[in-house]
This record gives sequence, C-alpha cells and structure tokens, in this order.
Amino acid sequence: MRVRKARLQDATNIFELVNSLSGDGTLLKRQFAEICENVRDFTVAESETGVFLGCGALHLYGPHLAEVRSIVMTPGAKGKGAGGRVLKALIEEAEEHGIQSVCLFTRIPDFFFRFGFRVVEDKAELPDKIFKDCQSCPRLHRCDEVAMVRGRIPRVSILGPKHEAEQLVRIG
Repeated sequence: MRVRKARLQDATNIFELVNSLSGDGTLLKRQFAEICENVRDFTVAESETGVFLGCGALHLYGPHLAEVRSIVMTPGAKGKGAGGRVLKALIEEAEEHGIQSVCLFTRIPDFFFRFGFRVVEDKAELPDKIFKDCQSCPRLHRCDEVAMVRGRIPRVSILGPKHEAEQLVRIG
C-alpha cells in the first residue's frame, strides 16, 4: 500500500467516494469543481498496483489550525490500515507547516483517540470550522458529530469572532 499526495487525476475517485457517503449526511456533499480546486489538500492511499483505496484532506485555516476532513476508505480497504496511514500523513503534513492544532468532526471518535485526538466538549471552541462548514450542513441544528482536536485548542480565529460561533452552535 502506498500513501501519496493526490493529483488532479484522482479527483474523480475522491469525488465519487466522498459523495457516496453524503446522502445520509456522513460527509458533506462536495461538487466536482470543489474537489478539483482543492485536490492539493488531499492525500490518497492506493494498492501496490495503483488501485484507489481512500483519501483524506488537510484543510489549512492558518498557522493556528488545520482540519482533517473527508477521510474515507473504500469498503474493501476498511480495517487494513489505509485510514491510519492517511491520517498519519495528514498529521505529518500539518506539522511540516508548523501547525500544532489539528481538529476534526467525526462520528467514530474511537479511531482518532489512537492518534492523539481528544474530544472538544464545546464545538464553539473551534469557530473557524463552525464558520467554514456548519452553516451549509443539513444537520446544523441536530449535529451528532464529535468535535476533536490534537494539540491545544487555538486561542485565535480568522473566520469570525468566537462569541458568534458560540451563538451559532447554541442555536441548535
């Protein structure tokens, strides 16, 4: 198995896999153009013969925070270490950028505990994530995801005042 940065040729596989889990709200639906524009955020896992196994993305908010997002493996790759290898590569990438705080929202927190993530009780402590994605999420007012962070919770936000994020989360 190989883990590498995604190339534009991977956009179709990423798009299809991510959107295969958007119908039930597991992942946010992404447009093909959005995947193409952000393909450099993605890391992919592939078999030794080049078969696409899964992907994950690292979204950079700034020097204070990055987010692991769209991490998903094909059904045949689950339980074989591909997800862990992609996640490790994304964490290493954040560290290469000097970012010590990495967040994510998930319904499977147990997987991420093994990689040093911990639960963030108040999602409003991650306002950059709230302002970036939560308003467009179909589950905005009934969010069932667990917010997690690896490293310290950032003390700054670039996408909006922290108190506005707190209000947005508390509305739900």
